[in-house]
Amino acid sequence: MDNFLKMLDTQMVLMVYMAVGFICAKKDIIDQHAKQKITDLILNVALPCMIFASFNEPLTAEVIHDAEMVLIVAACITFLSYFGGRVLYSRFPDAKKRILRYSTLVNNSGFIGMAMVDSIYGAEGLFYASIFIIPNRIAMWTAGISIFTTASLKDGLKKVLLNPCIIAVALGLVREFTGFPLPDFIDSAIAGIGDTTSPLSMFIIGTMLVGISLGSMIEPSILYLSFIRLIALPIIALVVLNLIGLPPMLAGISMILTGMPAGSTTVLLAVKYGADPDFASRCVVTTTIISLVTVPLLMFLI
Repeated sequence: MDNFLKMLDTQMVLMVYMAVGFICAKKDIIDQHAKQKITDLILNVALPCMIFASFNEPLTAEVIHDAEMVLIVAACITFLSYFGGRVLYSRFPDAKKRILRYSTLVNNSGFIGMAMVDSIYGAEGLFYASIFIIPNRIAMWTAGISIFTTASLKDGLKKVLLNPCIIAVALGLVREFTGFPLPDFIDSAIAGIGDTTSPLSMFIIGTMLVGISLGSMIEPSILYLSFIRLIALPIIALVVLNLIGLPPMLAGISMILTGMPAGSTTVLLAVKYGADPDFASRCVVTTTIISLVTVPLLMFLI
């Protein structure tokens, strides 16, 4: 019950952030150009800082073992999401099918999930969450891109290796294993920048609400995606986690991050590769709004 109440409180805060973003977009404080720049700021600066700041836990044999288990679980969920998407959406038109498959594979664990994990499990939870998102970030620029276009393996690997979040994980691991100290003011600055990830991310989600009617979000294909993305996948993950006996905290982190809404990059790729950006926007917004209800409810299962 405590975790449920903490998560519910966090969701209310995120809803306020989202409402502020919506108002800013309506008042033209955040226009399309500003939205893109803020998104770049989140992905290239704020989120990597949040990830790097999480790598400050004492490194023990137990921590290494738990991190390995989290990584394996995350990789299995990523494989399930990719191959499951190929089967689950086969009956849909190509433009929608690509978006539904990508939305199932790539979620918003970095934008929103990290904030939720932080609210429940604190710095220790963020460390494991940073490990958990690695397979999803790799899939985003490899299997994810392949859903929309034929991309070379070389280009995909280059995007993975140069991804700021992956670089932040690598630097964090170096820091963990070497114990290399940073001045307190740098640590504080990095943590402070990382703390802006949640409000900025929800501002951007809020701006997507402008021009989208409630009726357009209640579309069978989007509701179907929401069920798969927000309910089926995290429940499957929880069953597996319980079978292998993962500690409750790690199970909770894994379930929260598995149950995140469709990734915001869905819209960007739909625009770039000529899919259906309007449908992509509705998928992201609808799954995000529904997740504000489903994630706290899933906490009852932990």
